[in-house]
Formats: sequence, C-alpha cells, structure tokens
Amino acid sequence: MKSGPAALGPAVTSPAAEKLPAVRTLRISEIFHSLQGESTRVGLPTVFVRLTGCPLRCTWCDTAHAFTGGESLAIATILDRVAAFACPTVCVTGGEPLAQGNCQLLLTALADAGFSVSLETSGALDIGAVDPRVSRIVDLKAPDSGESARNRWENIDLLRPIDEIKIVLASRSDYDWAVAACHQRRLFERCTVLFSPVWNALPPAHLAEWVLKDRLPVRLQLQLHKVLWGEERGR
Repeated sequence: MKSGPAALGPAVTSPAAEKLPAVRTLRISEIFHSLQGESTRVGLPTVFVRLTGCPLRCTWCDTAHAFTGGESLAIATILDRVAAFACPTVCVTGGEPLAQGNCQLLLTALADAGFSVSLETSGALDIGAVDPRVSRIVDLKAPDSGESARNRWENIDLLRPIDEIKIVLASRSDYDWAVAACHQRRLFERCTVLFSPVWNALPPAHLAEWVLKDRLPVRLQLQLHKVLWGEERGR
C-alpha cells in the first residue's frame, strides 16, 4: 500500500463524475500515479487513491501518515483527478478504505467509468457489499501484527477467484500461523494467496526458503515500490 495535495493532479471533467451529486465526499490522504508494488498486479502503472483513517494499528504499519489529516473531496472530484492521469488501472487503498461509508460509492463510480479497480482492505471489515467488478485484496493479520484478533473470518466465504489474500509476515511464527490458516480455511482453493515479508524485519530469502521447502502454492511478493524508491511517499 502507498503525497499531499500537490500529488492530486489537475481536475478534468469525466462523464462518470457528472452523474454524481457533489455532496458525496470522502477523506482523501493522497492520489498519485505509480507502479503497483504488490498483488498479482505488481508492476502495472496504477493510480492510487488512498483514503484517510484506519481502525487498526498494526505494529509494522508503513502508512501511519494516512491515519489522520487529508482532504475532504467529492467523489466527482476524485474521479476527475483519477482520470487526469490517463491510466486505466486504479487501486483504492488506505488506511482502511472501507472504514468510510462512501468508499462503496467510489468503487462503483470508478468501475462505471471503465477503470480496472482493486481494493486493498485490512480484512477486519465486511467486504460483502463491494461492487462485484472490483478485485478485493484482503489482508489476514498474522499474530506479530498485534491485530490478528480483528480478522473477520466471515469474509473468507465471500472470496472469488478474482480476489486475493495477502498475509504480511514478520517472523517464523507468523509463517507457521499463516500456513495453518491457509490449510484450515482452504484458502489455496479459493483465490491467489500472497505471502509478504515485513520490510526490514523478515529477510525475504528466509521466507522464500520456507515456501519452497513446504511446497506451498503461494505467491511470494516483495514491495516493489520500496525496492525502487525506499520509503518515499507518493510512490
């Protein structure tokens, strides 16, 4: 997951934006154009819409700047600013985007406008009302995150092949927990499962070795944007 008002870009008028009442607003931390750093869309040029606010406080969180602040924008304005980048792929992220009720309206408006849309969500909130055209990237929180008790396991039954499960791992014990959860919940049979090492905590080569030894049908992912640009915001 991924700087301020300067990154929001110029406004243009899109047909989808014209259909929306201006009163529908969301608190936006940033909107920017970069390469997708995670998920099966890794490497794709993408417009990121980061919503402000999150009810979780993961120990390894790298987007604490999105907990507060931001700018209140009408959904129509968000659509215009996304369209200004002339990029067909959009990722709505946070924070926790589903913590804002109007996020559902934004996702539908983006899909109506013809964008290929993904949603990055913590998995602590109900994903059932998300527009079916949106690919849901759902986190499962491992114990070292400090938030594993917040996992909403009911979401598992809602997963489709176009969705993805992401588990961020900080240690060998996190890995063992994740493997057990995948088997017990039959996650490998539902959708793509992504294992990701916590940046500068779990050496990626260690995780790779464990996955290969256990012959797991997972996709190991690094955060490409950090490989390229480190901790720079808006990347």
